[in-house]
Amino acid sequence: MTSDPPRSKSLVVTIFGDAIVPHGGMVWLGSLIELLAPFGVNERLLRTSVFRLAQEGWLGAQRDGRRASYAITPSAMARFVHAYRRIYAPPNVHWDGSWTLVLSGDGALSASERAALRKELLWEGFSVVAPGIMGHPAADAAALDELLTRLGLAGKLFVVQGKSMRQVSARPLSDLVAQGWDVAAVADGYNRFVAQFEPLLTALRATALAHGDDTTLAASPAEDGTTDAADAEACDEPLSPEKAFVLRTLLVHAYRRVQLHDPQLPVELLPTPWPGALAYDLARQIYLLIYAAAEQHIDTALRREDAAAPAAEAAFFDRFGGLN
Repeated sequence: MTSDPPRSKSLVVTIFGDAIVPHGGMVWLGSLIELLAPFGVNERLLRTSVFRLAQEGWLGAQRDGRRASYAITPSAMARFVHAYRRIYAPPNVHWDGSWTLVLSGDGALSASERAALRKELLWEGFSVVAPGIMGHPAADAAALDELLTRLGLAGKLFVVQGKSMRQVSARPLSDLVAQGWDVAAVADGYNRFVAQFEPLLTALRATALAHGDDTTLAASPAEDGTTDAADAEACDEPLSPEKAFVLRTLLVHAYRRVQLHDPQLPVELLPTPWPGALAYDLARQIYLLIYAAAEQHIDTALRREDAAAPAAEAAFFDRFGGLN
């Protein structure tokens, strides 16, 4: 990752979703500075990043004397939870043969409403299947309802499910996939992720075998705070909690970037074998090996500013099919 270091604002989002949300969703600035320091993000750059996230409605700030804290806003929390549920859930959505279609109708929406709707539906994995119609073969009804409510469009659109009529000779609905999504580009993203992080898993396993310890690895952050997974090697030194946190964050950050471009299509409509399944399994295995040590660093950083900072909630241990 030294050739493509993560941007500070995007890295803050990753850390909030992976590390802060399970601990209550609030963090004092001093703790956030400590968590971002290993990545080469200084206080000035961090303050700029959280200020922009606050402007965009993702974070809210509070002050207690000279100290400041940041928390995910209530309106953004549902989006965080939904997005990160996608990351940690296995890619095994199945198809019942139907499509969810969102139709705006003539003049139902203003130009700004149409633009906002298109942007959000594309982020949810929908595609334009015809003028004024966006569709998905495995839409999440709850997420779609939350999206429309958040945009103030509840009750303004037609949302229907449709299936092919067996009595009519027609093209199969599965053909819409090739028209609506660049599945090959998504597959390439997953293949790059696997190539980048397989050496890290190999090193983790080799060191665990050599030392009987799941948390030893020679993968130190570079001067700019990044870590190249391909440079990881088994070593004699145990992996420190801070290094485990850095690796876990970079792992989730890289996987999240690929996930953002994945429309989450049903497995029946994807090429076989699908590299997304391999990427998920790889991310899961690495996460299992380093999450506990990383939690030690997170707890220490949070409690340095707030002795009563909560431990990770029970739902955290459901990630990747169960961490225990």
